[in-house]
Amino acid sequence: MENTKERILVVDDEAAVRRILKTRLSMIGYDVVTASDGTEAIQAFRERNPDLIVLDVMMPQGDGYYVTQTLRKESDVPIIMLTALGDVADRITGLQFGADDYLIKPFSPKELEARINSILRRVKKNHRSVASNSGAIDIGGVLSIDTNKRRVTLRNKLLRLTGIEFDLLELLIAQSGQALSRGDILEAIWGYAPTRNSDLRVVDVHVSRLRAKIETDPRQPEFIITERGTGYLFRRIVDLSEAAGL
Repeated sequence: MENTKERILVVDDEAAVRRILKTRLSMIGYDVVTASDGTEAIQAFRERNPDLIVLDVMMPQGDGYYVTQTLRKESDVPIIMLTALGDVADRITGLQFGADDYLIKPFSPKELEARINSILRRVKKNHRSVASNSGAIDIGGVLSIDTNKRRVTLRNKLLRLTGIEFDLLELLIAQSGQALSRGDILEAIWGYAPTRNSDLRVVDVHVSRLRAKIETDPRQPEFIITERGTGYLFRRIVDLSEAAGL
């Protein structure tokens, strides 16, 4: 019989961390594969096709940043990074390279399990809802979003978005003209409420990545606007159409 368990790849150079996470995640129903360095991580990903990766930053033979950059060239598999780095700027580097989320070591295994569950639930929901989505959304004759195929084109050029970037764009468009707080966005997309200010940086970094892909000039965005003191909004679609002369 085919194994229908969701597969988690745990990558950490500390054997104790790998052992603890494999035991806990296996006990709650996941098929767990482990790797101890960057080279093993990339090989295990290509051979075992995991549904999600838990990835340490500081490792030999290719750190977590290198692994994330490499995998993002071929996959949008969800990645949760584990980092012991103290500087906030260093902690969010993984997000800038394409990770979905991060946890700071030492972390609560229960919190990691909750975040894994939230991400995989979102992925499954997206797969189930594909057939029932409304289809194409055209914005100002410039940006087109196909919610059935989860594809985005900018001036007829296909963009490569990660799954979480597409979800973020879809959420903002669905609420176009309405400012959403970073906390609301975090809960809607990542599935957990912020408990510290650094949690909100997850939203900021993904908005920045999304702007870099869809905006002509990310420093002066046309689509995703910052509402100071509130959060972000997608300009009302009717305004964009009028601006384009449609």
